[in-house]
Amino acid sequence: MMPKTMPWTTLVDAGSLGRALADTPTGAGDADTPIVIDARFSLADPAAGEAAYAQAHLPGARYAHLDRDLADHSKRGAGRHPWPDAGDFTAVLGRWGVTPGRQVVAYDGGDGALAAARVWFLLRALGHEQVAVLDGGWTNWTASGLAVQSRVPAPPATSYGARFDQHRLLDGAQVQAHLQRGGLLLDARAAERFRGELEPLDRVAGHVPGAVNRPYADNLDGGRFKPAERLAAEFTQVLDGHAPDDVVVMCGSGVTACHHLLAMAHAGLHGAKLYTGSWSGWISDRSRPVATGSV
Repeated sequence: MMPKTMPWTTLVDAGSLGRALADTPTGAGDADTPIVIDARFSLADPAAGEAAYAQAHLPGARYAHLDRDLADHSKRGAGRHPWPDAGDFTAVLGRWGVTPGRQVVAYDGGDGALAAARVWFLLRALGHEQVAVLDGGWTNWTASGLAVQSRVPAPPATSYGARFDQHRLLDGAQVQAHLQRGGLLLDARAAERFRGELEPLDRVAGHVPGAVNRPYADNLDGGRFKPAERLAAEFTQVLDGHAPDDVVVMCGSGVTACHHLLAMAHAGLHGAKLYTGSWSGWISDRSRPVATGSV
């Protein structure tokens, strides 16, 4: 029987997940067993996350490669990690054995930004409610002394039929229209990147004119998410009267921005949208304006 603590829809702590997996250490148990997705990734070394997974991972975890499974690099002008088509991503879910209604838990190296929150929002955008991120990720799991394994599971293939909620996925033109209507655009990059003082990844430094900066790291305290009440208070101040569904989040490529979507949902602020191309998509059109400084 599924533990009473489920379903998890935003965050789950290591102890709760450990107890849920304890009876089926291979992760290949019945439909009440959470499916765990390892999304560890390094922008500096795209092979590092998968190599780490091969060495050790949570029991039964499948591996999600940011470039291969969570993005579509055949798309041009859509940023460094273009949002995949629903058919391609649901095929990945089928390969992992994920079915609608199954509890899924994603984790990465620690804070959720690369790329557990991306897995979470990909599933949420499909309408999959029972998906959560392991708070503190691999770092907290191993520090807690919980079980790991190196065996790669071979889950039975299945099928997953769903479409993305396009209302929550915006392109550059839609973001421009959103700003013209007075909507809020929230940039999750570090402050120095937002101000244009430093740009380690993209060819142009700065930010979308009219955007507001809240670094995703502000959602964290000691590598784990702040309590829901604290996040609610902080985001309410940043939203400055905007309803959550009048907020679009962005970052460098639409990955760490999902951290804001997760944090807001955990705080009870639902309905925010994602600029899928984010900064790297914005600057792919040289006619778009660029701002620097704090505003």
